Amino acid sequence: MAQFSTSISPDEIMGVLSQAEVNTLASVGSKNLHETLRRCSLAVLNCGSDVDNSKAVFQQFKDCDIHIHRRSRGIRLELVNAPSGAFVDGEIIRGIKENLFAVIRDIVYVYNELHNASMDLDDSSEVTNAVFYILRNANVLKPGLDPNIVVCWGGHAINLTEYTYTSEVGHELGLRKLDICTGCGPGAMKGPMKGATIAHAKQRHRSGRYMGFTEPGIIAAESPNPIVNQLVIFPDIEKRLEGFVRTGHAFIVFPGGAGTAEEVLYLLGILLHPGNARIPFPFIFTGPKESADYFRSLDAFIGETLGPRAQKKYKIIIDDPKKVAAKVVSGLAKVRNYRRKKSDAFHYNWKLHIDSDFQHPFIPNHENMAALAINSEQPTHALAANLRKAFSGIVAGNIKDEGICAIEKHGPFIINGEKRIMLALDSLLEKFVAQGRMKLAKEDYTPCYQIKEWCSQDKR
Repeated sequence: MAQFSTSISPDEIMGVLSQAEVNTLASVGSKNLHETLRRCSLAVLNCGSDVDNSKAVFQQFKDCDIHIHRRSRGIRLELVNAPSGAFVDGEIIRGIKENLFAVIRDIVYVYNELHNASMDLDDSSEVTNAVFYILRNANVLKPGLDPNIVVCWGGHAINLTEYTYTSEVGHELGLRKLDICTGCGPGAMKGPMKGATIAHAKQRHRSGRYMGFTEPGIIAAESPNPIVNQLVIFPDIEKRLEGFVRTGHAFIVFPGGAGTAEEVLYLLGILLHPGNARIPFPFIFTGPKESADYFRSLDAFIGETLGPRAQKKYKIIIDDPKKVAAKVVSGLAKVRNYRRKKSDAFHYNWKLHIDSDFQHPFIPNHENMAALAINSEQPTHALAANLRKAFSGIVAGNIKDEGICAIEKHGPFIINGEKRIMLALDSLLEKFVAQGRMKLAKEDYTPCYQIKEWCSQDKR
């Protein structure tokens, strides 16, 4: 692929900078943050890529680099050997430019304000505060607005029929002037935004927001799609997930793979906690009629592992975008009324209880994956947390650079646990593989995991 070198200055997204901020940004290159900055910047510049292997992306553009230069009026970025698709007639595309500076904003903010500050990120409330600060710094939180953010989860490796359906649902949401928040990538993360943009144009709704929440480990494999106009880079997957559930007001799940299952288990684990029993939380699974088997499989897995109480936390709607949108609107009314009654903020769900086990970063290496406690001898929400970690490891082995390298060096991750649960997990994963939901390159997928089970009476 052709490459291009140039230099650019920020626009409104980084506005007016103090000299201290300029000095901080300009010194990033001398810290260990430079590689993170380079990789996230490359992902933004590689917008529209059909490669979901971060190792392959980094190898393809191994000569791409970014340098920050101090100027009296702020900063200037020097881009070296950047993907040429980010430019038109020698000028960087405006949306890519905005997202590029969003990367710098978030990475430097997290480093300076969180890691170097006196925050105790082992404390649950401090983690919630940290997520809030990241979102506030990114100008995502809008206190004056009624609940209107619909989080859409789903896979990047979906077929055309499923993609079209996600766009149709997004269109119905957009006609109701609702905003969209996704994981920022292609497939089911792009479709709802595309549909909503058209609907917003029809309604002359010029303030539509298309938010993309991501993190450094996954962004290269799921580069921000061109519609994203508010990109936020969280430091890890756990803070990213908390960002979704604290900011979103309604949640829609489209067909997906391991990453989508991780998101579903994360939210179910939170909703199953006794402290969240009465909080209204619109949660819908939906897809075209061709995807009905996918949702039957996912629903069966949830029933087998987490039980009927978990299945009651969501509603499945097949092949009916208007019904989905109507259900979202009625759910948002309940959210609005509840938060008014409880004096909770519309822009950030402070009252939602999230256990620290859902907040502490899980490092998906071979040792940690093998040590996961996946059994029914624990509260259901704790089992959900551990199943979430298992899927997080599978995502890492599929598309994240560190996970791919670990698999190449040590072989597949071993996931073991109670036989009944492992059989359900194995069955679901086999269906994901058969349906081509693990990676874009469907024909040559090699599982990055092995499932092993033990009976409850012999426990390994």
